[in-house]
Amino acid sequence: MDYVFDACAMIAFLDDEAGADKVSELLVQAGNGTDHFFITSIQVLEVYYDRIYVKGREYADTFLENLYSSSVIILHEITHDAIREAGRFKTSYSMSLGDSVLVATALCIGATIVTCDHVELRPVELKEKISFLWIRPQF
Repeated sequence: MDYVFDACAMIAFLDDEAGADKVSELLVQAGNGTDHFFITSIQVLEVYYDRIYVKGREYADTFLENLYSSSVIILHEITHDAIREAGRFKTSYSMSLGDSVLVATALCIGATIVTCDHVELRPVELKEKISFLWIRPQF
């Protein structure tokens, strides 16, 4: 199975928030090679600037080094199809640009989105043929 991480899921893992255990289990699976795990460069940037803001530049740089050496595949390119879909999602759901790229990428590669962002992404789940793995319940 293929999964794509939302920035909020990675941040939950790094900050040991609710749902961190589910992300940890997925990262172990990634290391075992049983499934494929992706994150877009947009989500990497979102986590990176959050880490600078919350924990400082040195911590953020260490996060990047660890991510680059992990078995999580960083998608640096947004395909033509994903650009078109991201534009559709951005305008149809009034979501952030980062989330529109995440959802479009998941749709184009047939991956399940790993997230905790119920506010922006629950409407997509209800209307689109995209699979979601929620790391924590909606509050």
